[in-house]
Amino acid sequence: MSEDEFFQAEMLGVTPLKRDARERLLRKDHGGDGEARRQAAEGEPEGRLNSLVDEGVEPLDAWYVLAFKRPGIQHGVYKKLRQGRYEIDARLDLHRLSVKQARIDVHSFIQDAMQYGLRTVLILHGKGQRKAEQEKTAVLKGYVNHWLQDSEEVQAFHSAQPVHGGTGAVYVLLRKSLQKKRENRERFLKGRVPYDRPAD
Repeated sequence: MSEDEFFQAEMLGVTPLKRDARERLLRKDHGGDGEARRQAAEGEPEGRLNSLVDEGVEPLDAWYVLAFKRPGIQHGVYKKLRQGRYEIDARLDLHRLSVKQARIDVHSFIQDAMQYGLRTVLILHGKGQRKAEQEKTAVLKGYVNHWLQDSEEVQAFHSAQPVHGGTGAVYVLLRKSLQKKRENRERFLKGRVPYDRPAD
């Protein structure tokens, strides 16, 4: 019995979990002028409108490996992210979502993660394989790749290890919040005596 046959036999009678209905957040129409948009953005809790695009991005191949890091990210940090060695603080599953809904969810997820000081998150975008013989069918994967590069909060990302979804998911390293930077600085300086140069 092959692995596939064994898996199929074990999964007989298993039904997928039902997902709660997602509430769609409707954006208020603030008109077309820049001043109105600026005022609307200042009135929002995050102070920023969702700037992620929801059209015009090419789909990717299901097996294409996503890889990106901003200048200044240490090689060792990126290698550890790529190998899935950081603890995953939160996950977002985009399966069966439209591009428009996924755009809203990704933006909200990143903003929430930053607010709570999360550093490493996992986004499951899927491989988009409806027909195995077709190439470049991973529509959401293409958008996630584009969105993450456009998000200034994202420091680096890489396709996940097989145990976390392989090329159907991506590890995302977020920028440290000011609070986390402060905590790290305090922890580093704790118990250290500042060095005072003797007066000349």
